[in-house]
Amino acid sequence: MTSMLSKKDWSLQPRRALSPTEIVTRLAAAPGWKLSGDGADVAIEKSFGFANYYETISFVNALAFIANAQDHHPELSVHYSRCVVRFNTHDVKGLSETDFECASLADALLA
Repeated sequence: MTSMLSKKDWSLQPRRALSPTEIVTRLAAAPGWKLSGDGADVAIEKSFGFANYYETISFVNALAFIANAQDHHPELSVHYSRCVVRFNTHDVKGLSETDFECASLADALLA
């Protein structure tokens, strides 16, 4: 997993908004992730459940480490036994490949 967490400089990567067909295709391969919002605020979102607050915060801290390494930061809604993670790409005003790659890294934390 170390190679998956190598720092990426997304500012050097050509990013573009995914088409609706590309989004549907990627969502089909991302179990539990769903579309949220619309227009420039469209995002992918998933709720992760935990047994207690300590487990929730442990996940949040691990995700923060990954987000920092990827230089792509999700919106988080943190609760006692769950965390809702929401990714979108502001500079393309929609969803990009970056969102789905970071979503898969979030999923890998619990694999």
